[in-house]
Amino acid sequence: MQTINQLDALRAALEPLRRDGPLALVPTMGALHEGHLALVRAARERAAHVVVSIFVNPRQFAANEDLASYPRQPQADAALLAAEGVSVLWLPSAEAIYPAGYATTVSVSGVSDGLCGAVRPGHFDGVATVVLKLFNQVSPDIALFGEKDWQQLAVIRRMARDLDLTRPAAPAIIGVPTVREADDLARSSRNAYLTVEQRAAAPELPAAMRAALAAIVGGAKVATALESLSDRLLDAGFASIDYAELRDAETLELIDTPGTRPARLLVAARIGKARLIDNMPLG
Repeated sequence: MQTINQLDALRAALEPLRRDGPLALVPTMGALHEGHLALVRAARERAAHVVVSIFVNPRQFAANEDLASYPRQPQADAALLAAEGVSVLWLPSAEAIYPAGYATTVSVSGVSDGLCGAVRPGHFDGVATVVLKLFNQVSPDIALFGEKDWQQLAVIRRMARDLDLTRPAAPAIIGVPTVREADDLARSSRNAYLTVEQRAAAPELPAAMRAALAAIVGGAKVATALESLSDRLLDAGFASIDYAELRDAETLELIDTPGTRPARLLVAARIGKARLIDNMPLG
């Protein structure tokens, strides 16, 4: 595996790899866990070579968020990726991504509104901007993202559609299902913030979500099911719920009454220092 820090060197290294077949990109912010490795394995099934980027993107963190304390373990991450057969680790500095005088931001309205977009203003502008830059830097044939960050995936798909990023100019965007612990908690780098007691309480999040979805399928009103979900989390020790909403799976429009289009339950809740997010399909 090659570890590369400069853009010119990255492009030179990727050019001969393209001759072997499709090139896949897995963008990450590091602190890799089994969820990230599932993306890498899915990429290897679809491509001749896999590029993984590790970049803790400052533009998607607000001033009061955990940029400084976000877990960073590049050496351990590199060892995991090498063991998975990754061809290139793209490990740029902030200066390599945002050089002096950088002044461009990509903003995707609609799907970025509400949910995490309401709680984290500017977050998805930072996501869309860095992902578009990664697409331009790597020029992959496919790019893989975890479905755990469903709103992020929707933003990236909408950006690709709206900016005409269609093949061969940009990658096919593939969502990979959420990887879960044995107790159903979605795997996340931020799970490391949990104390022993908080970690024991955290699986109430997926359990409450599954109960709410079952209630809705059984005929309960959406508002009633979501109120019960919130109450259950607060009783379990969660400090607050940022949102618990049923939304259209593609447009992310709010749904009060389930219909024929696919719907998704999206939840973000805080426990201790961690803000946990999760989503599940209805039905």
